[in-house]
Amino acid sequence: MACEQIHGADGAMLWSIQEAVERQTLQIGASACGATAVVDVLKALGVEVAPEEADRCVRTRLRRNEAPLPDYLRSRSEAGATHSQLILGAQEASQGKVAGRFFHFHPRRLVRLIPWLARWIRKGAVPVATMNMQLAVPEGEEVPDAWHHQLIFGVAPNTVFMTNPLDVGSEEEVHQRLCSESVLLIRREDVLQRLTPGCCLSALSEESRSDPRWKALDVEGQVRQVALEEEQEPDRPKSAHVTIPAAYSSGITLFALRESLLGRELLDAPELPLL
Repeated sequence: MACEQIHGADGAMLWSIQEAVERQTLQIGASACGATAVVDVLKALGVEVAPEEADRCVRTRLRRNEAPLPDYLRSRSEAGATHSQLILGAQEASQGKVAGRFFHFHPRRLVRLIPWLARWIRKGAVPVATMNMQLAVPEGEEVPDAWHHQLIFGVAPNTVFMTNPLDVGSEEEVHQRLCSESVLLIRREDVLQRLTPGCCLSALSEESRSDPRWKALDVEGQVRQVALEEEQEPDRPKSAHVTIPAAYSSGITLFALRESLLGRELLDAPELPLL
């Protein structure tokens, strides 16, 4: 795998932009951005795997769009994949050849994102960002409805190059999305269309038995508030979203060949220090 150095100390590329256009894998299925990233990670490390096999190994979870509201919200909180699923999926799909190491970026870390990424990319590591796309939303654009995993194929001063979709982000924008609490905003209309008369909202608080964040965020109370707002005057302000816990952690997973010097260095690397 050739690693191209650009713009001095703060630049490094796994692929050129033209190579990324030709080599990137477009989203392979619903909620499968994680499995899609794993396909390209393995490709960058010289391991060819069919997209279906990567998806099977990552064990992508789907949204249960037809389910009653409590079960729908539960499915939304874990749809897609976590960084742990990406690491295990890449390991299984590569028959143990590829290892991954996740670095938390929340709470905020003492790190300069682009020089840190450039150092690892120059060594041959392949980064995948796990980002909350509901942060750093450009003015005038609608808030996205999901987190996203994207392979980073290069960096330059104040620039991060990513695939699926082929995209360029500023350091500040990407860093903001990498430093997020594990929460997800659910659109008001997605809640309302499943808020049927027989809906058992207390089931939302019962979720706290397995995850206390459902109670801490008072998801049941938020949903009741949304229902109440529907009965108010039309010109009264209304909640745009309901906030629920998310299974994902924001940060970057670095992948390398397990038996390489880089693989061993990666697995032994310390966590990034807290700010």
